[in-house]
Amino acid sequence: MIDTHTHLYDEAFDADRDEVLARARDAGINKVFLPNISVATVVPMLSLCRDNPNFCYPMIGLHPEDVREDWSSVLDEMEKMLFHPNHTFIAIGEVGLDFYWDNTYAHEQKAAFARQVQWAMAYGLPLMIHCRNAHRDMLDIIKLQIDNGKSSNRLITGVFHCFGGTADEAIELLSFEGFMLGIGGVVTFKKSHLPQILRQCVPLSRIVLETDSPYLAPVPHRGKRNESAYVRDVAMALAEIYGCTLDEVDHITTENALKIFNKAC
Repeated sequence: MIDTHTHLYDEAFDADRDEVLARARDAGINKVFLPNISVATVVPMLSLCRDNPNFCYPMIGLHPEDVREDWSSVLDEMEKMLFHPNHTFIAIGEVGLDFYWDNTYAHEQKAAFARQVQWAMAYGLPLMIHCRNAHRDMLDIIKLQIDNGKSSNRLITGVFHCFGGTADEAIELLSFEGFMLGIGGVVTFKKSHLPQILRQCVPLSRIVLETDSPYLAPVPHRGKRNESAYVRDVAMALAEIYGCTLDEVDHITTENALKIFNKAC
């Protein structure tokens, strides 16, 4: 089982990180993928991956909520890491758009996202995309970059992280054949419409598991710090939704994850 989106390098885990990792392994998690947030998180993320080879895998990217006036110089520093022929990054992420709380830096977010989509195409890496209150803008940017990059002949792939949209939005996202939907703890929430939407229009073959820990803990841990071991609760919810076994969810979603993140194979 793979947790395709967890921030185990976050300070929320400083007191018991080794125990959190042990619980993940005990729960049957054999790989965790770590999206980056900012320049400040690169070092702790890479350190965690070096200490846990073949279990923790890093991504590189600037989270939209961390985009400021200096976004271009920040991305310059990050791209230097991609220039290194022996870099270990398996994806470009966590990138995207977030206008939920504030759109002060909306223009900068769009520019930063467009550049990081270009990275994905240029370096042949999948995207880990975060989007809140910006669905149309996000799709417009991706489509524009695909159109502009046709001569590169590269297929863009990735994950639309923490999907929680409508059926129409799900269908639109799945029209990008190289992408999966990341499903996490929200699918277990009592008032969530996500189970119905998944049954209606999202095949299990287009889903990857995630926690987004330390955030969005699933039931029965809701309200507590999330951790990778709890991805099993997400998988159990999906087994109920799709009327299949936990082993089937594990097998299919693991295959999906490794299809997208092939550098983690």
